[in-house]
Amino acid sequence: MSDSSTPQMNQTTPDAVGLDPTVLRDQLFELWNRKDLQTLHWTALQGFSKLSEPLEALLTILEGCPGKQRGRSHTLGQHILMEFQSWMKESPQVTLSSLSEQQAMPLQQRALSLLTDTQPNFVESLINIYQLNSLDPALLRLHIIRLQALHCYKEAAVLAIKLKLQKELDMEEMCVPLILQNKLPLAESFVLGHNHLEQQLVTLLDLWCHPRFSVEEISMRFPRISLTKQCMSQIQPKLLAKQVFRLLEKFNIDQGLCPNALHKRRLDSLRFLMYKRFVDKSMTEENWSDHVQNVVADDLELQIHLVEMLVRYCSLQKAAQWSLRYNIPRNRLPFGVWETQQSLPPDLQQIGGSGSTQTEQWIPSQSHCQKFYQVPLTKDKVHLVDSPETLQRCRSIVLKECDIVGVDMEWQPTFGCISTQQVALIQLSVLDQVFLLDLCANGFCQHPDTISFIRSLFSERNILKLGYGMSGDLKCLLATWHQLLEEPLRMEGMLDLLNVHQKIQRRKVSRTQNGPKEVLVGEDSAEKGLSLLVQQVLGRPLDKTEQMSNWEKRPLRISQIRYAVADAYCLLDVYSVLSRNPAYFGLPADLRSISSSQSEKSADNKQKEKHTKQMKQAHGKEECQGAQRISPPHSDTEKGLLCGEKPSKDTPALPPQQLRVVCDNMLQGLGRYLRCLGVDVVMLENTDDHRVAAKLAQAEGRFILTCGQPFQSLRSQVGEGRCLSLDCSEKARDQAVRVLRHFNVQLTPSDIFSRCQACNSDQYAAVPRKDMVRMLKQKGFLQDQDNTNYTQQQEEEKLGDILTPSVTPEIPRYVQCQWAPLSGLDPDTLTFPGGAPIQLHTVPPALLQKIPLFYVCTRCGKVFWEGSHFGRVLSMFQDVLHITDEDTESAAAAQQN
Repeated sequence: MSDSSTPQMNQTTPDAVGLDPTVLRDQLFELWNRKDLQTLHWTALQGFSKLSEPLEALLTILEGCPGKQRGRSHTLGQHILMEFQSWMKESPQVTLSSLSEQQAMPLQQRALSLLTDTQPNFVESLINIYQLNSLDPALLRLHIIRLQALHCYKEAAVLAIKLKLQKELDMEEMCVPLILQNKLPLAESFVLGHNHLEQQLVTLLDLWCHPRFSVEEISMRFPRISLTKQCMSQIQPKLLAKQVFRLLEKFNIDQGLCPNALHKRRLDSLRFLMYKRFVDKSMTEENWSDHVQNVVADDLELQIHLVEMLVRYCSLQKAAQWSLRYNIPRNRLPFGVWETQQSLPPDLQQIGGSGSTQTEQWIPSQSHCQKFYQVPLTKDKVHLVDSPETLQRCRSIVLKECDIVGVDMEWQPTFGCISTQQVALIQLSVLDQVFLLDLCANGFCQHPDTISFIRSLFSERNILKLGYGMSGDLKCLLATWHQLLEEPLRMEGMLDLLNVHQKIQRRKVSRTQNGPKEVLVGEDSAEKGLSLLVQQVLGRPLDKTEQMSNWEKRPLRISQIRYAVADAYCLLDVYSVLSRNPAYFGLPADLRSISSSQSEKSADNKQKEKHTKQMKQAHGKEECQGAQRISPPHSDTEKGLLCGEKPSKDTPALPPQQLRVVCDNMLQGLGRYLRCLGVDVVMLENTDDHRVAAKLAQAEGRFILTCGQPFQSLRSQVGEGRCLSLDCSEKARDQAVRVLRHFNVQLTPSDIFSRCQACNSDQYAAVPRKDMVRMLKQKGFLQDQDNTNYTQQQEEEKLGDILTPSVTPEIPRYVQCQWAPLSGLDPDTLTFPGGAPIQLHTVPPALLQKIPLFYVCTRCGKVFWEGSHFGRVLSMFQDVLHITDEDTESAAAAQQN
């Protein structure tokens, strides 16, 4: 048999010359539509071998391929490219290098024109096959600019990154459109690794943090981009400042380049301090004063803000005292402050210290002892270590005489203005004494003996070191001693009681159902973290009043020392109790085996995935993704919401109107869906602090719906099961279904739109068409031309006996809400008793020909009418609807209308 009869895959044979690439494209397209990928694979390989000019033919094929198709993760062009690259491995002679420059240039330009797809495989394949990196940068830059002109901002950025053209392009022209389209991560990727571009991006975001910055300025500069409501919500100082500080740390950029974000963060810190001192009343006067001075510093605008806040939160006298301290100009003082200054006697014109350091006693009051955990040590058992001599005594006891040491650290709170703080105090507790290593003492922190002692302590495997949340402590240690980065700190014999606590908490539901209830001491407490663990194990929480002290100020107050000692010594007491009876708390006999919670979390996730798969097979529904924790409304209720499980049989059925929730500002989409279904929903604004949710929940008896980090702080402020956490990555519709199932809400068609989508009111007034026409005329919203159309349509209805004018259309039965009489509307001002005017400007005159009845919210005046939205919502939530025969008839009638 001759060689010519064997199919040749690696070179072009005489028989293969002349195959039309469009014929091959049509063959591949037909196989693609039939989803016969195996035949497509062999057809492509054989067809490529029959092409006379494979590189040119490939471009012809790709130029004629269809774009993205529904239900397909990638396009036919991407698939053909993958097959061509496989064929090229067997055909090494087919390369662009084998062509002359005159032959290669047109092919490269054609390949460049195809680079509008953002799929990485497609872009990288074309770049590699046609060696586009070798093209003139000016030509490549021109193509990027052309993509931007076509509004392909994402594609332009991806291609620029692939071609490494960042230095050739204008950072703002590339990144601003991405940020406006909520694609900041892509903008970060664009500047990553280019220091000057990184600084430009951070500086740009900082400029947007300026109080006088207006987003309209960006809109005028980039008129081609329409700003969505979601994008607008992201371009506001609080969120922008957060991004700036994150990027400062990521790119290791000096904070001095971002004065606006720093000012915003300090202003937010000042507001927080005012809240802690005068609203929450959880911060002492001395601590508050120390922090205020650090936050305000020499910034005149912040000093003025401080005085204005003191007028609002406290008194004119206190505002006058602080205004004198900072010598604020009279023309910048709030009303009444200057007059108060003049009336202050000399002894009140200055803010002095309280002198509590000298008068405070080591043993606190009896009420304090009854309320909080107390250290069983006298003051002489607490040793301050601030020199090499005192360190030597500490070293000899801790490293030679002890096998268990409690470790805790304190640092100066900076309220986010500095990413990582340096340790100010290290507490080491042993059996009958506590050592306080004062790293603020002159020369002690960086003394070689101090660093040597820290290395010896943490690397000694025979000494068990107890801590709580030790990752934060270690991060601050590395910021304190850069030597620990150059020569990494060896960690041996560590037990983080946070992992132990998490294990106890994960057993909480099962122990509540099957075990002794008394194990869960303080389950309804507002305590959290180590204080909660101490309360659960030892019976009383920690006193956290001094937690946010100025730990760099010397001398330390007695209350600060007492707090620091308790934070370290309680670790020994907790470990002792847990070790004596680990089974009682659902722990293994050897607590040291609980080194990390990650493995158990992984096992739990696998179990959840297995259960989800079973649910999918049993019910034929989509597999639920990524459900996080959600506390049940009662402690004896199963976590029915996780992975779409049904609620416990003990959970009573609940109509939507009786479920009252407050949605965090990260779950506004969920809130809109729930309100649409009749649930009583309050939604936080983007500028609201998360703590507002807790206040509303406490005042109005609402459940909190949140996600992410706020869950930890919010759940400690309300009762058990009153704060629920959902997965932010889920769609709002799926989150709504989870909430409905969790609370066993019996949703019916009559509940849909029973509340105003704008203000949450459940009271409407029904306005017939003739009355709506009269009101529109009265306010000048109905012109003669519009009126003529309506009158003509009305006459047709009369002649056809379609609608008798004397009959008011019946209020639909599928709307479950309260109806207010139209007689309560002021006939002159067209306002309801609460003062809300009817929003007549939102009613298009053309609707009058189609809509017989309008519904007006009596609280905000928003006007609603029948449309297709009801049917869409009905279909979206049909899997959780409870439909009766009456509901079916009413819903059908509504959809017909």
